[in-house]
Amino acid sequence: MTILAGALSYTACAQSGSLAGPPASTEAPASSGAQPATPDPSRVLTSVGIRGVVAPGTLTEFLRSGFNGTEGVISLPDGSVLFCELNANKIIHIDLNGNFSTYLEDANRTTGLGFDHKGRLISAQSRDPRIGVLMPRRETLADSFGGQPLVRPNDVVVDRKNGIYFSDPLPMPHTQFRDPPPGRKPLILYITPAGRVIEATAEVAQPNGVQLSPDEKTFYATDGDHLVAFDVQPDGSLRNLRRFADVAGGDGLAVDRDGRLYVATEPGVQIVSKEGQVLGLIPTPVRMQSIGFAGVDHKTLYAVGRGAVYRIRLLSRGVPGRAK
Repeated sequence: MTILAGALSYTACAQSGSLAGPPASTEAPASSGAQPATPDPSRVLTSVGIRGVVAPGTLTEFLRSGFNGTEGVISLPDGSVLFCELNANKIIHIDLNGNFSTYLEDANRTTGLGFDHKGRLISAQSRDPRIGVLMPRRETLADSFGGQPLVRPNDVVVDRKNGIYFSDPLPMPHTQFRDPPPGRKPLILYITPAGRVIEATAEVAQPNGVQLSPDEKTFYATDGDHLVAFDVQPDGSLRNLRRFADVAGGDGLAVDRDGRLYVATEPGVQIVSKEGQVLGLIPTPVRMQSIGFAGVDHKTLYAVGRGAVYRIRLLSRGVPGRAK
């Protein structure tokens, strides 16, 4: 999952009260010939260190497990966090003290979040496929393209002009809620600041997480086991596709102020330089699905996956004014 936000004037209005955290799920090792044990989400892991990114010995801090699907991490202007509990149809808030609460319900199975510069909470909604606004009032921004309905929007990223990029892949038949229109390709689409939906590119075979470089001249997307990059054109379209880096099953994306990419992957958070060099890995106990910078100083990385939530204290800092 991925997403930008510049709505620093936006006031978070999460519901008060914390959610009781269920105990971490653990299982005994499987006997010979049995199915492997479910990974323990609370297993303690530390980083070997990545220069300028994370100090050696930094803990991947386990916060809570037991959520019914986890996606769409973003930061609110005060440094607190939102993420999607997609299969429970909720948006969850984590305050600066680590307390969890329900921020919003009836989220139409939202998988990706962002803020535009009007302070609107933008969402990629997959049950009834659309890109919409969840707050301050609900509205639909796009539910079709070229006369065909969207299939299953996955992630969003908002540029400084208030244009919205989003991925609309073709999911596996057992995970889709709508049959793709005949001949439809996986797409990355762009909602222009004027509200028109255009094709940004159809060159990504498995579009998933999306992100922009700090200067917004380069667009990134995860595409299966690699990360791709494009040059952003003045009209919002994307040109000059190139394979940027290999990743271990990429999902959501974040970027720091120095242009390094943070990729949610099977073994953890993979770090890629702005030149496309893989710098290292921050390990996590379970597969990561979405990540985002948060905290008062924007130097804490929140990561979610397989129903679990983690945070990692970093040396690097997120891009000022962005939600992840």
